[in-house]
Amino acid sequence: MASIDRGTTILRAFSRLRPAGKLVFCCAMSLSTACARDSASPASAPRDDFGQIVNAGRARRIVSLNPATTEMLFAIGAGRRVIGRTSWDSYPDSARLVPDMGPGLRPNLEVVLGAKPDLVILYASADNRSAADRLRSLGVATLAVKNDSIGDFARTLRLLGRVTGDSARAEAVVDSVHATLQRVRAATAGRERRTAFWYIWDSPLITIGRGSFMSELLEIAGAKNLYDDIAAPSANVALEDVVTRNPHWVVAGPEGTRNLRDDSRWRALAAVRAGRIIMADTALVGRPSVRLGEAAVSLARLLHPGIDL
Repeated sequence: MASIDRGTTILRAFSRLRPAGKLVFCCAMSLSTACARDSASPASAPRDDFGQIVNAGRARRIVSLNPATTEMLFAIGAGRRVIGRTSWDSYPDSARLVPDMGPGLRPNLEVVLGAKPDLVILYASADNRSAADRLRSLGVATLAVKNDSIGDFARTLRLLGRVTGDSARAEAVVDSVHATLQRVRAATAGRERRTAFWYIWDSPLITIGRGSFMSELLEIAGAKNLYDDIAAPSANVALEDVVTRNPHWVVAGPEGTRNLRDDSRWRALAAVRAGRIIMADTALVGRPSVRLGEAAVSLARLLHPGIDL
């Protein structure tokens, strides 16, 4: 009621003004509205993970130097706008037709700028900060995002929806992925959660901490990350410590699985001796993107053969 009364009062005052006064009044009200809109816009404008406002408008020429965001762009129907990608982008198949602009870290800016993008998407790591700053200084809209968790996936997809002008489709993809993740979580809820060591790299020996979406996938799929006491997404560990912690499973990709079977040092681990090596599809489970639900289903079936999904 307060807003209605205030509006009524303003209209009555306006009706008593002379024509010149009405003109001044309208100009003042227009300026006031514009100022209010301008003062609100910085707070509501999207910001990336470097804390910068993204003024991309409705981006039409996008260079995506982050495999996860490339997948997201294709999923929300913006694939035709992607004019550049990294050497690692392999999904969907149509992404392979996009020009390869090299690695996503410390990109070749001459190649990127030569494509005349109106938006460049980077992984928000220290290695890419100078590139992001340089692109912005040249007037190129830049979006730096860090995808480490499932929550990051949802936030990034919604942000891409805003800068491409299709928030509704982005939200639909988020909802679909979350629904699949919840279905897998419900299916594994009553199962014993045994520990799993995720073998990422051998020299040095690298695994995942609880800050990684891969740790979240293990939990959803009905296991427990052996190193969930490490807050970071990944960490270097010692083989002796892995043996001491004695995981029930070891999860690895195809190459890692071969190393585990061929390297005699890993015979010290009971899970390897017993053949409890889970060979995961790294192309599926290795990216926090639109196939997270499929990744959870795949892991659950590997960890719990016969599970009803």
